[in-house]
Amino acid sequence: MESPAAAFIDRTLRAEASEWRTWADRDASVGGMRVYGASVGAVRGAVRDALRRYRDLGHDDIVALASELWAAPVVERRLAAVVLLQRMVESLTANDLTRIEGFLRDARITALIEPLSRDVVRPLLDRLTGVEAERAGRIVARWAQADAESLRAAAALLKAPGA
Repeated sequence: MESPAAAFIDRTLRAEASEWRTWADRDASVGGMRVYGASVGAVRGAVRDALRRYRDLGHDDIVALASELWAAPVVERRLAAVVLLQRMVESLTANDLTRIEGFLRDARITALIEPLSRDVVRPLLDRLTGVEAERAGRIVARWAQADAESLRAAAALLKAPGA
């Protein structure tokens, strides 16, 4: 059973869906994921509204909500998870890299890999110090050698100037 926040975001995304947008994506599948047909603006708005409606979400609730959204192979839900993490990046910790690694491993499309890398992982890495920074550096170095192309792409983006 989905949490009320995940159900709210999903309902909002479905309500914002556009057959035209789905058709413009050629079919109802991108990278093997379903597409509702909601715009990026609608995704951002759904996350913003959910955070206003469910104000008491702490760190654990945020990462659990991101995982709930990511669990369904729907582009807009996964993008909502990324937007949620972008908005709450200051609350993320080095321990969250494991969960983010799972998201990256299953991202399937550049439109999810790039914002996760640049707007979630990069600011998180920039904030870490000491042992946490060293551990995170080893994790990203491991991504560069991973069997998953999406992890290698994320590592390359994180090493790129201005990333």
